[in-house]
Amino acid sequence: PHVYLGTFFLRFNVTKGPLGDARVRRALSLAIDRDRFVRDVLHGHQLPAGHLTPPDTAGFNAHGNPTYDLAAAKKLLAAAGFPDGRGFPKLEFLFNTTEANRAIGEALQQMWRTGLGVDISLHNQEAKVQTESMRAGQYEIGRYAWIGDYLDPSTFLELMITGGGNNQTGWSNAEYDRLIADAHATADTAKRYAAYQRCEDILAQECPIPPLYFYVRNNLVRPEVKGWYGNLLDMHPLKGVYLDPAAAQ
Repeated sequence: PHVYLGTFFLRFNVTKGPLGDARVRRALSLAIDRDRFVRDVLHGHQLPAGHLTPPDTAGFNAHGNPTYDLAAAKKLLAAAGFPDGRGFPKLEFLFNTTEANRAIGEALQQMWRTGLGVDISLHNQEAKVQTESMRAGQYEIGRYAWIGDYLDPSTFLELMITGGGNNQTGWSNAEYDRLIADAHATADTAKRYAAYQRCEDILAQECPIPPLYFYVRNNLVRPEVKGWYGNLLDMHPLKGVYLDPAAAQ
């Protein structure tokens, strides 16, 4: 398998109750064991994600690793006023209707319940309806994924600018917006990527959209096929692909 230019993440609607507190959002994120999630729920060799932008996106490799820290999660939740989940209101996880998404929701529900004492109910809608619900802000926690439009970190990080059409969380951060603008204004790759790393840091701290995993492509390639290489865009110009009969088994 090779990593594809796509990230699966959650959306927290920061206008809804306790989700307006970054400590609550971070607690919910830290209580997700991404390694176990990928291994036991997805079964597709997906890569657990500790940042939004997939690795090696046009040479940009964000710092940050998948973090599972239940002790830290419990401490944050208690600091936010909900020790061991006591007094935490019932929230809803919204997903578009597929069996895979239901399995994802059930796994998250179980991790949050057993780890934090937090009760999250599941609600499914047909895909078009779910999209409209999130666009209208009529949700609390939602599943979402983004496939990059082009090979550059900006196709991911610009999702979260204030008022952006694909933000849909109610989250806003002036420094984040400024960093995105600064990256736009320079042709210096090192300066751009430094700004993007700072954006990733802000997302990790504020946690409006905790990433869960990066998509992968699983392809079976016969040994006589040469010139075919996995890549983020999963594009394979056929002029570079050829058959080597000597390599056939």
